[in-house]
Amino acid sequence: MLSKLKIGKNKRENKEILINIEPLETRVAILDSGKLDNFHIERQEDNRIVGSIFKGKIQNLEDGLQAAFVDIGLKKNAFIHYWDMIPEDAARLEKEEGIRSKHSTRRRKKHKPGEMQKMFPVGAEIIVQVTKDAIGTKGPRVTANLSIPGRFLVMMPGTHLKGISRKIGDVKERNRLKKILSRLPVPENLGLIVRTAGSGTRKVSFARDARTLFEIWKDIEDGMQNKPAPCCLYSEPGLAERVVRDYLTEDIDRIYIDNREMFDTTRDVISKFSRRSRNWVQLYGGEEPIFDYFDVEKQIESAYRRKVWMKSGAYLVFDETEALIAVDVNTGRHKGGKSQEESILQVNLEAAEEAARQLRLRNVGGLVILDFIDMKSKRDQNAVYRTLKEALKKDRARTNVLQISQLGLLEMTRQRVEESIYTSSYTDCHYCRGRGMVKSTLSMSVEIQRRISESLRKDRNGTHSIRITVNPSVLERLRKEDEAALVDLEAKFAGHLTFVSDAHFHMEEFSITNDDNGKVLFTSVDT
Repeated sequence: MLSKLKIGKNKRENKEILINIEPLETRVAILDSGKLDNFHIERQEDNRIVGSIFKGKIQNLEDGLQAAFVDIGLKKNAFIHYWDMIPEDAARLEKEEGIRSKHSTRRRKKHKPGEMQKMFPVGAEIIVQVTKDAIGTKGPRVTANLSIPGRFLVMMPGTHLKGISRKIGDVKERNRLKKILSRLPVPENLGLIVRTAGSGTRKVSFARDARTLFEIWKDIEDGMQNKPAPCCLYSEPGLAERVVRDYLTEDIDRIYIDNREMFDTTRDVISKFSRRSRNWVQLYGGEEPIFDYFDVEKQIESAYRRKVWMKSGAYLVFDETEALIAVDVNTGRHKGGKSQEESILQVNLEAAEEAARQLRLRNVGGLVILDFIDMKSKRDQNAVYRTLKEALKKDRARTNVLQISQLGLLEMTRQRVEESIYTSSYTDCHYCRGRGMVKSTLSMSVEIQRRISESLRKDRNGTHSIRITVNPSVLERLRKEDEAALVDLEAKFAGHLTFVSDAHFHMEEFSITNDDNGKVLFTSVDT
């Protein structure tokens, strides 16, 4: 087995999926010719609920927000817009792999005060599906427009839609798929959409996939009738199974899994749809960890770095906030082309492709601002814009890209369904409290002198002997560079200052105490 893997490793001109199963987490890497193209991570304690269907209870309605809050049995109530509370065929057309029709541009109707309360009074039950996980202080986002993906089909309860992904462009293939859809025995009030993976698939595979989806819906209906709210009616499968379901297409050459149980499960799942495809799955049994063997571990590290170097010597800088991602493009060590304009264009084109890849790897979302190097030529700006748009076609998350502005900035949005791998893997530093920086010793010296002066002025008892406890680094600054200023303070207030260092004190922590009675005169905010 290992010798076969080495042959594949040397070629590396194919697409591969690597699945690494460990006790506390599962990692999946999608490689394109050996280069990391997509990365997913899921931990046992994550409790991911995107795609899950719940039977919930309306807790309250906010006409000002045009939204309601629903108890689905979690710590935080779910948030749902009024226009997502009533299932509509047109509401989901654009959501399911870009399917469009003349009804797909739906106006978001604004409801009058009290209108929704009549339809959904507080305490009323509602069936919803999670579209966005709880992020930060916000609860999960839900919708009443349900959709359950299979291997080749997407089932949409409450609709009569039958459509085909617009990513399948071949007219002959679309006509073939339409015939297959029309002949499938579909229960009433269930719609079906053919996924991109369905291109070239046999009718029997669609029939198997449809039967599986119909069985899932039957179980959900049973729960809707018999389970009390709030409760979960359907949960999405684990990361490894989702990736196989969503990414396994004809252009995938191999799936390598380093866990026997998951290997057997994956082969069984795939064989339900295609016995030929199950041979793509191989069990990795090498001595090296699977990600090390395929040279993936170092590539993953770039997804956590603030600075990302590119082949040309230029680099990107990523700064992530709760709602905005800033990407700065820098020439770095780039040697340049024949002219300055050509050099700038080369860097920006490379940056556009790498930025699109990094957004996928980092799984960041919200508003993204890309600060490209200034280009005078409108033609060059359009070339960079088109390159980014083309690179984003690989992204499964929805994106919206605007043209480069007069300031040289490109604004875009990327659908945010869950936390980025950075925020889910890191916690704020307890020392700097997430700022990434602490006050300098000069700043601390200035603040300490200000508080000493304040404390001596307020000392009405006439006792001017005080003790100041500080971090050792700050004391070093006070002793070596600010001694004259401290002597002037003593003379001005006829006081006596005693400085003590404490290694347990934070860089920004200090206290001022009356040395005679032990009374604390001032203490900085505890970190």
